[in-house]
Amino acid sequence: MRIISYLIMFLLGALAYPGHSQDLRKQWTLEDGWRFSKGENEKAYQPEFNDSEWQEVTVPHDWAIYGPFAEENDLQVVAVTQNNEKVATKKTGRTGGLPYMGVGWYRRDLSVANFDAENQKVHLMFDGAMSEAEVYVNGEKVGFWPYGYNAFYFDVTPYLHKDGQDNTLAVRLENKEQSSRWYPGAGLYRNVHVMVTPKIHVPVWGTYVTTPFVSEEYASVRLKTQVDNVPEGTFVDIQTTIINDLDEQVAIKDSRQKLNHGRPLEQYLTVNQPEFWSPEEPNLYRAVSTLSIDGKVIDEYETRFGIREIEFIADKGFFLNGERRKFQGVNLHHDLGPLGAAVNRSAIRRQLQILKDMGADAVRTSHNMPTPELVELCDEMGLMVMVESFDEWDVAKCKNGYHRFFEEWAEKDLVNMVRHFRNNPSVIMWSIGNEVPTQCSSDGYKVAKFLQDICHREDPTRPVTAGMDRVSCVLDNGFAAMIDIAGLNYRTHRYKEAYEQLPHSLVLGSETGSTVSSRGVYHFPVEKGAQVIHENQQSSSYDLEYCSWSNLPEEDFALADDYPWTMGQFVWTGFDYLGEPTPYDTDAWPNHSSMFGIVDLAGIPKDRYYLYKSVWNREEETLHILPHWNWEGREGKATPVFVYTNYPTAELFVNGKSFGKITKTKNGTLQERYRLMWKEVPYEPGEVRVIAYNKAGEQVKEKTIHTAGKPHHIRLVPEQKAIKADGKSLAFIRVQVVDKNGNLCPTDQRSISFKANGEGKYRAAANGDPTSLELFHHPKMKVFNGQLTAIVQAGENPGEIILEAKAKGLKKAKVEIKVE
Repeated sequence: MRIISYLIMFLLGALAYPGHSQDLRKQWTLEDGWRFSKGENEKAYQPEFNDSEWQEVTVPHDWAIYGPFAEENDLQVVAVTQNNEKVATKKTGRTGGLPYMGVGWYRRDLSVANFDAENQKVHLMFDGAMSEAEVYVNGEKVGFWPYGYNAFYFDVTPYLHKDGQDNTLAVRLENKEQSSRWYPGAGLYRNVHVMVTPKIHVPVWGTYVTTPFVSEEYASVRLKTQVDNVPEGTFVDIQTTIINDLDEQVAIKDSRQKLNHGRPLEQYLTVNQPEFWSPEEPNLYRAVSTLSIDGKVIDEYETRFGIREIEFIADKGFFLNGERRKFQGVNLHHDLGPLGAAVNRSAIRRQLQILKDMGADAVRTSHNMPTPELVELCDEMGLMVMVESFDEWDVAKCKNGYHRFFEEWAEKDLVNMVRHFRNNPSVIMWSIGNEVPTQCSSDGYKVAKFLQDICHREDPTRPVTAGMDRVSCVLDNGFAAMIDIAGLNYRTHRYKEAYEQLPHSLVLGSETGSTVSSRGVYHFPVEKGAQVIHENQQSSSYDLEYCSWSNLPEEDFALADDYPWTMGQFVWTGFDYLGEPTPYDTDAWPNHSSMFGIVDLAGIPKDRYYLYKSVWNREEETLHILPHWNWEGREGKATPVFVYTNYPTAELFVNGKSFGKITKTKNGTLQERYRLMWKEVPYEPGEVRVIAYNKAGEQVKEKTIHTAGKPHHIRLVPEQKAIKADGKSLAFIRVQVVDKNGNLCPTDQRSISFKANGEGKYRAAANGDPTSLELFHHPKMKVFNGQLTAIVQAGENPGEIILEAKAKGLKKAKVEIKVE
């Protein structure tokens, strides 16, 4: 039996520590004051270039999300090998039908107050820039970074004016055609930071925290601190204080160390009765380090981390803080639906909270390095993270994909990724790739070993995995055996074979499901099927349709429940995302967004959400009925009723008539093990009622749905009652068309118009319809099956935002959101 034991915790970055340290280290984000132009401008890097006619924008900024949608945007004729395609066909909507391709320029003034060129360093840090970034300061090229998903930084000190004032920052970005398999976004879509430090300083991501020993009695915390620009042999005093979530000091250590050969400072501290980090209790700590030379403070640095123990034990699975658990995870692409790829903390928080409420406890950052806001929020909210790096290695998936840069840049990108996130307690493992063609080459294991060794060198405390979809290849050529954790994408029928052949004696579902559905759409007859195509380009929300390579949720539930050596799963996907409109990706415009999501593009849960919740969320009751009950023209026809519940038994009534009790069973199909299904229910308008029973046969919960009447008014349901007056925070409002009794009208598709007044503005809307070509930022949109989500953004002054909604034939509505 092989035991791989991993202990950890970690960083946020170079945060200024309150007090006099603000004079040593300053950091701010470059948000306002940018000017943007789409298209090539050969002289735009020059300080004297006239950009007065350019568009004024705020960063993060995604230039393509404003559309328009068009079939011609990145039209491709390709064979998608990941989907087992052998013949090239016309692919429409593959990258979302948005104009992300081309060159874009950003410019702004950059001034550093009280700049001391002799004794300070100034770094520019980009959390991500899509893509092939060229950065210029005062007309000089500072650097280049090709990978649009990774964070990178440059020392710009030599390029600044000596007084630090009136510098010109210019950034050129370029997205080439066929450079992505999904919507990548475009522009400075993540934050840009300025960091001013002393000349002798802790560099970006310059600390590394581990916990070599963890117990309930105490935890040993090891802190390594790199110091730049210190003369060889210098003695440095370092005082580190560990502070808990209550701002209480729990440990302190003073030491004097001589710096030689670039070796970092190293300290061990002991935290007694540590509060462990877990999804249920995401406790965090801060290590605040003060560095001095000859009695003079030279720098102060703060590192956020957590204390927890992770183990991967052969035949037994994954253990967190000594307790075995299965990953209840989802894959997340980086776009935020109607906001595009432009990062917004409150939008990411909303996504994660919806997933947490479902019972999810983990996220895979498919298929790229994440924005730091996502990982920070997972630290705070309690979600484990598999940080993934690449969708392509040295062999192409896309004509202009990452393979063009792999040989020169792969190590640089991995080093940045691991150093960026190795202090985050939520990060459980590294993924070095997804379904890479290299997995089937005879020496592909060498490339995998090269990448895995980099991760081990930079962080020996976490295992490495990769999403593998060619099971025969990776079992035969040693690729899967060489990687720490075998991650299989789908191929549930090969799990046992992989377990028996691989030395790990463990199997992880790195990508599972790929069940497809459109919220509120139901097709008859109700049949299980792969790659099912319907005339309306929508997949059925009876949750029985899937892709040619994939499966229904129950197969993954059963593997997790029945075999201790399975480590759980990461479902494809938590949310719908722009692009990859499978199975409607072959000459099927206007479909242009995925249907894999458990939650739609508007952030509205689909029926499948409650199936996962019924299995994963053990703290709340679940009782969900589908389909809706407005089926004019189907009177007397069989209209199956499904119920998703965490109770074993339920009884169905239609207009008071019982259709009997059904109990989940292991003796039937996998669907009968996890769903309650009444397949022969003749439709008649009225009331559908379900009563749930516990194992003792006691009635414990009931739910009723009704046939909705004529649409009567608009109902606005805010997800947040108040938001911060910071100019960034968002409030999400569910917009519903209802009858006079408040029942949702599930077939209504009318257009709603919006107007926002007060201390904020209207930002966007989404309805979750993968075929909708309405622009997200316009204050008008059709509901999709009675619903959509509207978004308003806070201003910078306290007050309130009033959102008004109106539609032809309906009583209008308004809602107030506090801005404080």
